[in-house]
Amino acid sequence: MNVITISREFGSGGRELGKRMADILGYAYYDREIISRIADEQGLDIAFVDKMLQQSVWRSMPITVQRSISTPMYPTIGTSLLVKEKQIIERIGKAGENCILVGRNADVYLHNLHPFSVFVCAETSAKLARCRERAAEGENLTDRELEKNMKRIDKGRASIREFVGGGEWGKPVNYSLTVNTTGWEIKRLAQMVAQYAVEWFEQNNAD
Repeated sequence: MNVITISREFGSGGRELGKRMADILGYAYYDREIISRIADEQGLDIAFVDKMLQQSVWRSMPITVQRSISTPMYPTIGTSLLVKEKQIIERIGKAGENCILVGRNADVYLHNLHPFSVFVCAETSAKLARCRERAAEGENLTDRELEKNMKRIDKGRASIREFVGGGEWGKPVNYSLTVNTTGWEIKRLAQMVAQYAVEWFEQNNAD
């Protein structure tokens, strides 16, 4: 069983990279599907779940709760959803299929499976351009507003990773591979990273 996890800066193209790699390798792909499962199992609206998991609700939690979200002393809707997210990702890992998971600190929750963990980043100009290409119709944010939004989302991702005990978000030593997508066509880059992953698994499974 091979597991690939994708962590990424907002706007870097990490989601597209993960999906294209899954298609190339024939792996199962999990991204928004995780949020859908949480919403279904909790009987909540998917947009509400997504919003709550992006908010830094844990910042107001007592220090005693840190790194013990499986049994929080003072549960909130935010921590409850983090627990459910962890459980669902662990169930995906136990299914025994080759898969790629995007975001959600899957590399932390599935560390015992020794995943090939990728962190995807890009220069600010490249991320701004990508956000503009994929902006909803009628959206007219300035570069300053877009950059502020990117920083807010990435700060939230870093906070969650710290909360669940995954080490510093984006620090290269915490991942198997760091990929800068600036100047690259994601379709072409996905082929190279997929091949790297194949050889990485061959090397590590042989040890």
